[in-house]
Amino acid sequence: MQNIGDIMNILIVGGGGREHAITAVVAKSGVSIYGVMGNRNTGIIKLCKDFIQIKETEISKIVDYAKDKKIDIAIIGPESPLEHGIVDELQKAGISAVGPCKDAAIIETSKEFTRNLMEKHKIPGGAKYGVFDNINTIRDFVRNLNNNVVVKPIGLTGGKGVKVFGDQLKNEEEVIDYAKEVLENKIGGAPRVIVEEKLEGEEFTLQTFCDGSYVAPMPLVQDHKRAWEGDIGPNTGGMGSYTQENGLLPFLSKNDYDAGVTIVKKIVEAMKKDGREYRGILYGQFMLTKDGPKVIECNARFGDPEAMNVLSLLESDFMDACDGIINGTLHKKRVKFAKKATVCKYVVPKGYGVKSAADAEIAIDEKKIFETGAKLYYAAVNERAGRIYTTTSRSLGVVGVADNIEAAEMMAEDALKFVSGEIYVRHDIGKREYIGRKIRHMDEIRTK
Repeated sequence: MQNIGDIMNILIVGGGGREHAITAVVAKSGVSIYGVMGNRNTGIIKLCKDFIQIKETEISKIVDYAKDKKIDIAIIGPESPLEHGIVDELQKAGISAVGPCKDAAIIETSKEFTRNLMEKHKIPGGAKYGVFDNINTIRDFVRNLNNNVVVKPIGLTGGKGVKVFGDQLKNEEEVIDYAKEVLENKIGGAPRVIVEEKLEGEEFTLQTFCDGSYVAPMPLVQDHKRAWEGDIGPNTGGMGSYTQENGLLPFLSKNDYDAGVTIVKKIVEAMKKDGREYRGILYGQFMLTKDGPKVIECNARFGDPEAMNVLSLLESDFMDACDGIINGTLHKKRVKFAKKATVCKYVVPKGYGVKSAADAEIAIDEKKIFETGAKLYYAAVNERAGRIYTTTSRSLGVVGVADNIEAAEMMAEDALKFVSGEIYVRHDIGKREYIGRKIRHMDEIRTK
């Protein structure tokens, strides 16, 4: 790899809040940035020397663009281009990439693969599960678990395909009906469905840099998928998230963190043994149970919104970590995060999760937001003639960064006063009373 400097051309693939956060840290390295995005993300565009607006899965066009712009390194944000083999095609063209090849991205693109991998290699943190292609064989499995199950499509669904008994599914017949719907409609891209035991506890996200052998973990994040305050309403891509100043979370210990890191390391080792060496960003979505961390799923990229939390804290050079990922020298790199807390709150179109108010203008006073000390990341918006408009997905991430969660939450709320339009925000994320409920819930789980 060349020395980091303005001679390097870096391509960022993706146009969401995650990719704006990536672009913002890449820009600190003094490189020339190029973008590929499906929407006109004004935050990314402002940091780019050039960009093209196409679907992130139009792989051949992206590779041609990368060759034309003499790209040195491509950083892949979303999961869909990874599933379509973008890293493989870039590498064939002689372009390095931060992201797994298609064979390794299967850790996210097939939930069946991940469960089988963990079972085969006896990796801790697994769950009881069954994979089915016939509705007639599901009922006995569901009954054996007293209906206490989660139904998941095998493949990608944008974080919105999972349904849980006692939540979205109220009885056995609803469980069976949804499993049948997944099979018949090939939700997730295949006529297969995975049914798992329902894990009880609190969710957390552990993101890592990985060079195929070495794993560098990041601060833990707790995301909030449900659309409305109080953790009710439909599942979404994520309404907001927070981190704690010590890199842990209020309801878990350093031992829990270390157990999660160990599981991710064992997954990386298993991938290498099976000829699917993993290089890129790898994260485990965990449930902290009374028996310790259990894997809900693995993902082959930064989380969204979780990237906005951790990258807002990154003090070391992001491109140096990318060099370590590409060249297998991550163990020699310095990866450091500020010992501060963050609270991210997503601004979304009114009706998001049900029917979004798309193409509505959002008024944003960037200057006032930055004066609060908060960070602003543009997500799935479109810019036209200097104005910002919603799409059907999430619009803006506002991140407070402070010495503790309470102060970070107040900073995020201060900043949100300078955003207006047909929008909605989950204001409860990061608030003391809400986090208190999480702590009490985990205490109850441990004493069951």
